[in-house]
Amino acid sequence: MLNSLRAIIQEVHSESEVGRVLEVIVERIHEAMGVDVCSVYLCDDENDRHLLVASHGLDPEAIGNTALKKGEGLVSYVAGRAEPINLKNAKLHPRFKLIEGIGEEIFPSFLGVPLISARRVHGVLVVQGQEERRFDEQEEAFLVTLGAQLAGVIAHADAMKGVPFVHQPSQPQIPVDARFQGLRGAPGIAHARAIVVQAPLQPESVGRREVTDIDQELEQFERALAQAREEIAALAGRLEGRVGKDEQAVFDAYQHMLDDNSLPAEIRAKIREGSWAQGALLEVVSEHSRAFANFEDEYLRERAADVRSIGRRLLDGLTEIGREQRDLSEGIIIIGEEITADIVAGFDQKYLKGIVSTRGSANSHVAILARALNVPTVVGAVDLPILDLEGQELIVDGHYGRVFASPSKQLADYFESVIEEEAEFNDELTALKDEPCETRDGLRIRLWVNIGLASDLTRSLDMGAEGIGLFRTEVPFMTSQTFPTEEEQRLIYREQMEAFNPRPVTMRTLDIGGDKSLSYFPIREDNPFLGWRGIRVTLDHPDIFIAQARAMIAANADLECQLRIMLPMISNLLEIEEACALIDRAYAESREEGLKVKRPQIGAMIEVPAAVYQARHIAAKLDFLAVGSNDLTQYMLAVDRNNSRVADLYQELHPAVIWALREVAVAAHRESKPIGICGEMAGSAAGAILLVAMGYDVLSMSASNIPRIKWVLRQISLMQARKILARVLRMSDAQEIREFMRKQILSLGLERMMPVHVPEVFKASA
Repeated sequence: MLNSLRAIIQEVHSESEVGRVLEVIVERIHEAMGVDVCSVYLCDDENDRHLLVASHGLDPEAIGNTALKKGEGLVSYVAGRAEPINLKNAKLHPRFKLIEGIGEEIFPSFLGVPLISARRVHGVLVVQGQEERRFDEQEEAFLVTLGAQLAGVIAHADAMKGVPFVHQPSQPQIPVDARFQGLRGAPGIAHARAIVVQAPLQPESVGRREVTDIDQELEQFERALAQAREEIAALAGRLEGRVGKDEQAVFDAYQHMLDDNSLPAEIRAKIREGSWAQGALLEVVSEHSRAFANFEDEYLRERAADVRSIGRRLLDGLTEIGREQRDLSEGIIIIGEEITADIVAGFDQKYLKGIVSTRGSANSHVAILARALNVPTVVGAVDLPILDLEGQELIVDGHYGRVFASPSKQLADYFESVIEEEAEFNDELTALKDEPCETRDGLRIRLWVNIGLASDLTRSLDMGAEGIGLFRTEVPFMTSQTFPTEEEQRLIYREQMEAFNPRPVTMRTLDIGGDKSLSYFPIREDNPFLGWRGIRVTLDHPDIFIAQARAMIAANADLECQLRIMLPMISNLLEIEEACALIDRAYAESREEGLKVKRPQIGAMIEVPAAVYQARHIAAKLDFLAVGSNDLTQYMLAVDRNNSRVADLYQELHPAVIWALREVAVAAHRESKPIGICGEMAGSAAGAILLVAMGYDVLSMSASNIPRIKWVLRQISLMQARKILARVLRMSDAQEIREFMRKQILSLGLERMMPVHVPEVFKASA
């Protein structure tokens, strides 16, 4: 059965429409298990029923027309228990209910498995047989495995309103004040029209829309086709003479597929029949890839991948061209399955009011970027019907991770008043720019900025940043097509130091791997977060490390600002010794060249549990420590911060994280070394209060958070903060800590830092 399982899973993932996936599943299970009936029932919550949406063995007329009320029959029993039910004779079970007229009465044996994704039961997969018998363990395991695959497909299609019979995607109906829940990405409120973007681009994600101008659709397609042909020709030319004739022939095959008499002819025909360009492309690509995938000949089956590759290339062009037609002269909210940093950068920041993504978490890079840009953002909104929201009026509540679609005038007016109040608060905070960050009893705290691009410099200084606590040197590497030269790096670093001179500048050595990759230096691993990343990469490539260190030191020549070099992902003392030796060599070489440079301070990022427990030994060998709270939280809790499925488990106020942060601060103080933090925790009111109480000297954060955190810390005393920390250290639950900190912030008169709540009047309709 294992070969059958692999083949079915592969076929399921080659299909682009959920209706076809359902057909494939019931047909292939029928063949592989030799059962008489295989059926899929989906939860139709709107009508409080389980609807038959696919079947092999029951009356075809029953599909889409037969349902069981929730609580009725064995299907509801499986869904309610959320576990498989295996019966020798279903008719003897007290929950059995016969549906007349669909041919079910002659099948006594029954095996049903729930289709579960993200803890939600989406439906039930059922097999039945004429023979009275219990299905064996292998058969049950086979069906459970396929059920898990099918559940993921259905969950995605459900969010896209693409489940057959249950939803009608061609006639989207978004109710007034419809509310969708996600996760907090970046705080703030946005109110604007939605623009749908897709990344990564997949043919199956384009959806449907009404066509008003066929000629315009054809024109867009022709432009995308010409662009695809040019790209294929350029790729072929680039590889000419470097690969053999057989390998080069694949590009000829691609060009043949793009001939006017091949795929383009069929796509044009469907557009002329009224399909929009992306939808026509999807349909044609799906038909051809499905046909190739069904061939027995391996060579022909592989051509399905070629068809999909061409489809993606055409779709890429169509999406970019389609975007050109949109009016971007007013505020917009971009929404999509996965909004990436390059997509955000592609929009004029003057008009970008909000971001919504069905994937990601509060500490994914796009959320961090959004906070730096002060753009309200919601991530992980898995149930968002993206394709129905194109052009819709939206409200993004980044404080609570909520999205409101088709807002009523009452709701829109309410949030507009909130936006005005936040703007007034921000104006008040501007007056604090040149004031020191000092607690009421005189403790001075340094507020520094996390930065990645030269464009962040002016904004950071305007917000009152007193230094750079983290310059992400990987950003210039990621925006380049090759490794930047030493001189190119020096110029980039010099710009940062000159702008902040005489303030201190902390530069992290190249930190790639995990969720940060370079196109020209790919790192492919099964578990990248536990693999080759950070200091491990650069110590394995000392040429890269020493060139970067020399560039940093040379950039600091003749300047007053103190250069601080920070080592990422340290997990043992040997890494520190090797890195320090290379930095000392770079310093000596810079002096030999006649540069007037100071020896840089060297510090380590505390990001993994091993470093927490070695913090005092690490501090003894270096000039400073800095906690990277984003990665430390991720590793302490074994939670991928970019995975929306477990994003609710990523909790910076988890007791284990708080105790780890305190241990690092104690270790640094015992060695009389300064301790800072450069994770997002420093930019929250609760985090800042606890960190100050622990003794952190430097809080480094996104520029937009600096004025707010300065306002908070100027309102409290160190004694108050320490009393709060003492209470928190006795708590054993993250939720208890969050609620306690919320009450403390309110009691301290800091309610302006607390996000607003939607009034009761809107909750029923939401």
